[in-house]
This record gives sequence, C-alpha cells and structure tokens, in this order.
Amino acid sequence: MADPGSGLFQSSMGSSWVRLRTLIVLRWIAALGQAVAILIAQRYFDLHLDLGLCSAAIGLSVIANLISVFVYPENKRLSEIEATSMLLFDTAQLGFLLYLTGGMHNPFAVLIVAPVTVAATALSLRSTVIVGFAAVFVVSVVAEFHQPLTTGSGAVLRMPEVFVFGFWVAVVTTVVFLGLYARRISTEMQSMSQALLATQMALAREQKLTDLGGVIAAAAHELGTPLATIKLVSAELMEELDDRPDLHEDASLIREQADRCRDILRSMGKAGKEDLHLRQAPLNAVVEEAAEPHRGRRGISIHIGLRGTDLDPMDLPVIRRRPEIVHGLRNLIQNAVDFASENVWVEMCWTEENLQVRVIDDGRGYSPDVIGRIGDPFIRRRAGVPDAGERPEYEGMGLGLFIAKTLLERTGAELSFANGSEPYTGVARPGTHSGAIAQVVWQRGPGGVEAIERNPVLGLNLPISA
Repeated sequence: MADPGSGLFQSSMGSSWVRLRTLIVLRWIAALGQAVAILIAQRYFDLHLDLGLCSAAIGLSVIANLISVFVYPENKRLSEIEATSMLLFDTAQLGFLLYLTGGMHNPFAVLIVAPVTVAATALSLRSTVIVGFAAVFVVSVVAEFHQPLTTGSGAVLRMPEVFVFGFWVAVVTTVVFLGLYARRISTEMQSMSQALLATQMALAREQKLTDLGGVIAAAAHELGTPLATIKLVSAELMEELDDRPDLHEDASLIREQADRCRDILRSMGKAGKEDLHLRQAPLNAVVEEAAEPHRGRRGISIHIGLRGTDLDPMDLPVIRRRPEIVHGLRNLIQNAVDFASENVWVEMCWTEENLQVRVIDDGRGYSPDVIGRIGDPFIRRRAGVPDAGERPEYEGMGLGLFIAKTLLERTGAELSFANGSEPYTGVARPGTHSGAIAQVVWQRGPGGVEAIERNPVLGLNLPISA
C-alpha cells in the first residue's frame, strides 16, 4: 500500500489539479456578466461610462479565452504557475474594470474575492497568498484611484467616505476569511480523499490475499491425488529397477520431487484461508489471524484471551471472516505493538446484545490533545512519544487507525478509544493495563458480523475456473 506521504500522493496534490476548460468557462461567464452589467448601468440607470475602455477591459478576457481555446488542447490541465498566472490576470482585469466604473463605489467590487476562492480551493497555500495579496492590492488602489460614476446629467454618485472605508474593510476581510475557510475545507477534503483511497487499497490487498489463499487451498487439495499416484508408481518402479542402477536413480528422483511438491503445497495450503468452512470462524480464530503478523515484533508479547470469568470458551461466537474485520483488527494490534512497553492484551467478551474486542497496551496511552481526534487521517504520532532516534523502527500513526476505524465501521462496528489510567500521566507502566485502549463493539443479530446460519463444516469441491 502506498504511503500517502510518499511521492505518489504528493505529485497528485502538487500540480495539474485545475483543468484549463474550467477556468475558461468561468471567464466566459464573468465576461458575459460584466458586459450585461455595463449595458444595464448605461441604458437603465443612465450612468455615463467610458464604453471604449470598458469594452477593451472585457475584450482582454475574451482574447485570453480565445487564445487558450485555440492554442491548448481541450483536456489541458494547468500547472501551479499557469493556474496562478491566470487568476492574477483575472484579478488585474477586474481591477481595471473597477477603476473605470467607480472603484469601491461600485458594489460589484466584492467579486474580487472570486479568484482568491478558486486559488484557495485548488492551489497551494503559497499561490493562494499571492492571489490574496493581489486582490487586496487591487481593491486598495481602486479605493483611492478611479473614475467616478456620473449620470447623464453630470451628477456624481459617491458613497460617504465612512461607507467606502467600511466596504473596503469588508472586502479585505472577506478575502482573508473566505480564502482561509476555503483553503481549510479543501485541505480536509483532499486529506480525506487520499485516506479513503489508501483504505480502499488496503481492503483490496486484503481481499486479494484472501482470494489467493482460496486458490492455493483448492490447488493443494486437487493436486494431492495425482502427486500421491506419482509417488506410488515411482515406488513400484524403484522396486522393479533394482538391477538397473541408472534407471533406479531416475525413479528415485521422481519420488523425491513428488515429495517436494507435496511439501510445497502443504506449506502453501496453510495460507489458504478461503476454504468453505473458513468463511466463518470463531471470534478467537479471527483475532489470532489478525495478531499473527505482529507476534514477536519489537519483543512485545501479545496475550489473547477472554474478558470475564463467567464466559465459556466453548461458547465462542462464530463470525463472518470478512477482510475488513481481519485488516481492521490487525491495524489496531499493530498500533498497540508500536506503543507498548512489553505487553499487548487482546480481550474478547460477548453478551446477549453485543460482541466486544478490546486491544490494550502498557505504553503511555493517548495524549489528551490527540484522543479526541483519533480516527482522523494523518495523525502522525501520539504526543509525548519518544523521538525517532529512540524508536527508529516506528513510522508514526499515519493512516493506521483511520483505516482500522473505517474498515471496522463498514462491518457495523462502533469504535471507542480511552486510556487505561486516569488522569493521564504520560508514563508507561509495563505489565499493567495502563496504556491505550481501543474497543470494538458489534451488535448481535441478523445482518451483523455474527454467523447466525452456520455453513457446513465441509462443502462441495468446486472446480477452479480460469
């Protein structure tokens, strides 16, 4: 699975986000709106405007659009510099038009925030700041220098200076606020999009491993009989060729290679998890499977057991062995192993209403400033954990908990996170349930993860289709 911090994701975020066609369409709409506004102002409100210069200002947008349409292909995507340049051009064009039509006395001056919003939504922070400063500069200039709005009778239309100043402050405030707001929302949407992509990749990988395991198990089963036949025939040939050492050696080699194929298939068959009777499995078997890759890692001991002395181990619930459950629990256990001092406990519990799995470590626990944000993508590490030099193998929380939470919630689970010791001390106490606690709860009943209708232990052998 690709790390969202890697170049794969960064390259997709850094450039080519905006299609040229999108900005061209927006510019056509802006030019049409400007032309209609000037026409209405002159015809219906009897305002005296310099139509020649106003037409030239609008014509600049039209010419820029025509050049873009004929020079670049329709599917052209703009680089960071190209998109920024186009937005700066639009800002300057609108500023020139405002200069010709009353400056800040023109209520349409508020449209100066449009290029800033586009930049904040699709471009980097640096480009957004550049376009924002350009917008503030333009409105500041046209507030002082502009051609006044006059009527056909020569009357000058002017707002009181205090209103002009207030309008300028409002526009600048809108530029800053709307830019920051749009930037924040856009960043969160991009992060969530990348995180969901990583989740889908993780689930697809787990599903492929499950499917591959089924193929391996079926192959091991189907090839067992012909290999046994080869072994039997080679043994008979060895008995008949005792007086032919050269041929006896060949028959012995055939038998050895048949044994080797049997051993290989047997070892591969251990990975075959999708036999019919393992589409469902006891809860502890699924937990054991999820924990297996992390046993012995960093010298951490993983203890799997029941929580509650009144629970009968022979009455373990049987659940559907879904890739989301295996991968989600595996990520929770991995996170606990990353932060544990010596031990990780995976405790199972069930009642008539629900099934519960708790993953507990004896590390420092979740910091108060992190625990409320668990489940958000790209939380790098718990506050207060050792530096990378002290724990060089630790790569940060990254997307682990987000993927675990997303996948498990898809199965109907509810996740909660807490610390084993309250109040939070940030000090690990090895051997005690004092660290972080991640609890997964499924409601029992039809449609849940529990296998209400049990599959037969053995199903029919199905042919392998190409």
